[in-house]
Amino acid sequence: MPSIDDKQSDDAVIKVENVWKIFGENADIAMRSISEEGLSKAQVLERYDAVVGVADVSLEIRTAEIFCIMGLSGSGKSTLVRHFNRLLEPTAGKIFIDGTDVMALDAKALREFRNTKIGMVFQNFALMPHRSVLDNVAMPLEIRSINKNDRLSKAQEILKIVELDTWGHKFAHELSGGMQQRVGLARALAANPEFLLMDEPFSALDPLIRRQLQDEFLKLSAEMKKTTIFITHDLDEAVRIGDRIAIMRDGRIDQIGTPEDIVMHPADDYVADFVAGISRLKVVKAHAVMQPVAKYVASHGELPENTSKVNENESLSTLIHLAIDEETPIVVQSDGVDIGVVTRSEILKTVIEGTEVS
Repeated sequence: MPSIDDKQSDDAVIKVENVWKIFGENADIAMRSISEEGLSKAQVLERYDAVVGVADVSLEIRTAEIFCIMGLSGSGKSTLVRHFNRLLEPTAGKIFIDGTDVMALDAKALREFRNTKIGMVFQNFALMPHRSVLDNVAMPLEIRSINKNDRLSKAQEILKIVELDTWGHKFAHELSGGMQQRVGLARALAANPEFLLMDEPFSALDPLIRRQLQDEFLKLSAEMKKTTIFITHDLDEAVRIGDRIAIMRDGRIDQIGTPEDIVMHPADDYVADFVAGISRLKVVKAHAVMQPVAKYVASHGELPENTSKVNENESLSTLIHLAIDEETPIVVQSDGVDIGVVTRSEILKTVIEGTEVS
């Protein structure tokens, strides 16, 4: 069974319930056989010449959350994200966005929903070559029949946010790949959507440009607070960007959790192999390696004076540097209250074994 985190929230604005996507002429028959006989993906392919792209996916995404969906090529992540705005129709299941049953929308209501609620950023930029940068960004507003002066004024504002305000008169081929992707992001933001779907938006870029755009996106996200579904095959990117991560394999979700949850507590061998190469230094936080103050005092006596104090969300990297310089334990605080203690041995145990302190 997938390890789905149990921190369900009342502010979930996207709910996906038991979504399946099967490709092929016999998709409906295959779906019935899966339900009745429990056929595997391989059996469905052999018997019905049908491909299971998404298999019984359920998840919830919270307001203003960056929710990363990641997996290897063919895992179903890009297929899944295309169900949120019904670029693909599910074979079975339900999707609710901000209380709207997306599956129940007719063609007209769906167009309106896509245009007002959701912005999408593609991997290949998808810019119109015959339009200027400014006109590309203004396209969603043009679709809404906003008058030309107003939509170009708004597009110029968004270009300024992504630091391309002097490039509005240029065409896509005159911009670098990183700049084109910023135009794609600006276009998605122009209509002020509540939700962003980002399908591997930075994967085609050079590593340095990719990291710079990650930084810019995180800054924008903090300012604009858009609920974002971010697709990536890169675990480092998911860990850096995501508030939570869903790891997919063969159309199913193996685990959902914070980057720290997944690195510290992989649900199975597949996830453990996936995260084996990730550095814990920036992912693991102080609260995960501390012991309660009472437990420390019971074993060691009162805390020494003049101990270093860190926030519960301080990184393992910072704890290591403090432990190098000081022999005394480190006190962990939440809202100024002492809640735990971290010793050198606990830091070493986490670095070497990758396990949480009990």
